[in-house]
Amino acid sequence: MADESVSAPVVNDQDPAIAAADEMKLLGYAVQELPAHAVKDLFAHEVCVRCIFRLFNIHEGIYALLSPTTIYSIIKKAINSEDMAIKSTKDTEELEVKSSICSVCLGVLQFSYLDERDTLLGKDHAEDFAMAVAESVKEKGHEIPSFTLEVSLPTLITENEQVILSYLKKKYASEVWFQEKFSSEHISVKDALKLSMTHPLEKLLGVKSGVSDFRIRLTFEHVDATSAENRIGKNQGNKRIKSDESNGLVKCSNGTLQSGDASDINSPLKKVGQPCHMTLVCSRAPVFIGGRYLKFSRNVSQTRWIIDEERKGEASVEELIGGNILPMCNGDSYKFHAAGREDIDVRMLGSGRPFLVEIQNARFVPSEVSIKEMENKINSLESNLVRVRHLKVVGSQGWSLMREGEAEKQKQYAALVWISRPISDDDVEAVTSLKELKVLQRTPVRVLHRRSPLDREKTIHWMKIEKIAGSCQYFLLHLCTQAGTYIKEFVHGDLGRTNPSIGSILGCRAEILQLDVTDVKMDTLTE
Repeated sequence: MADESVSAPVVNDQDPAIAAADEMKLLGYAVQELPAHAVKDLFAHEVCVRCIFRLFNIHEGIYALLSPTTIYSIIKKAINSEDMAIKSTKDTEELEVKSSICSVCLGVLQFSYLDERDTLLGKDHAEDFAMAVAESVKEKGHEIPSFTLEVSLPTLITENEQVILSYLKKKYASEVWFQEKFSSEHISVKDALKLSMTHPLEKLLGVKSGVSDFRIRLTFEHVDATSAENRIGKNQGNKRIKSDESNGLVKCSNGTLQSGDASDINSPLKKVGQPCHMTLVCSRAPVFIGGRYLKFSRNVSQTRWIIDEERKGEASVEELIGGNILPMCNGDSYKFHAAGREDIDVRMLGSGRPFLVEIQNARFVPSEVSIKEMENKINSLESNLVRVRHLKVVGSQGWSLMREGEAEKQKQYAALVWISRPISDDDVEAVTSLKELKVLQRTPVRVLHRRSPLDREKTIHWMKIEKIAGSCQYFLLHLCTQAGTYIKEFVHGDLGRTNPSIGSILGCRAEILQLDVTDVKMDTLTE
């Protein structure tokens, strides 16, 4: 171990070969600062070289790109091999490097893991591991503009690290190197893995990492569920070991560690028999495709409607639209959202009702050309039950805008109404003259089974009566209302639960025969 300070070489950013050689020198200089007896102690407790470098704040990430054998050779050159008690022959060295799973990282930083078939796999360095991950990602068929790498580790790793740090503190706290090396923070296993993997993955996938809708998630799980709290004695009780994982750093300064009961100082951690199981999942944040739909049938529900295993209606808007969009995005599933809903027997005409189709884990984000193909495909369906307009890819903010607009929107209707007596010109004037009419509606009888019994005040902004030639008791009622108004009940009064109503205004019985939505006034999802 060198006591004299040495100047570090200047890294050449232009020549990769020179830069790599300089990084090797940097690593060599960093290794010279390691206390030989403590490193030997950690090796004896089966702590891998990469975890040792982490614990001693050696941040040169190149060590993750080197094989363990190469790292051992660097350590041997920098530190007296007799003090380190590292075998001199390459064969023995290989055995020592590969035969044991790290008692701290459980093989994560050794790039040793069990796959989904319980096959033991091992990679020498980060680039090999990144290649395996990249191949798995490509097999899933995603279009990748960029990516975010996420890592989930078992809490056992953090617990084991705290135990080994407590052991070092108890044994070496009085030594100068301990005060210097363990008075600051060190990088966590999670961030060490992400740091070593990100650049190789960028090269292999041909895209940059960062904040992205596309996520590559590596989940590591270990069969050994025994916590460090149980292993270090009963004095800890159920107290949780605290660590700061928010920025990937583990506090290890004096006074911040849980010292535990490391009375068994010769074996603070038990031997690890196998590495973690690793699963890789690729996922994309939901893709929202929005527009407006028109519905021309009085036998089509908005969403799939099944009662007692019997389908109601011949189809649904949800299936006709979402079922055609999903395969073109190659997603896992979809959810259909709309700004309100009409009954199965109500047509949706005019400008259409705003809707969003939320595609889960889409492997393909459609272009403008693809969106136009989707629109044409839906509008060309032989059934001609629905059509879509202004189809486009919208961000997640489209969902918020639709929810906000839904509460404030106005809706226009055309209702075919029958009354129990002939309609007069005075009736037409009485209805047409009403502006901003306040209506109190108790929850309708027909929806009481699924809605809370509440009183709601709604506004009828304007009304207009259009007489039907040759019929004195039938007319078309055009009206514009506040969102959430029950139109059918406004016409017939719902046994007095809606007041006033067309029936009470005209002083006769009124029934609604047909209803169409003719406009949904919202600024969102328009051309």
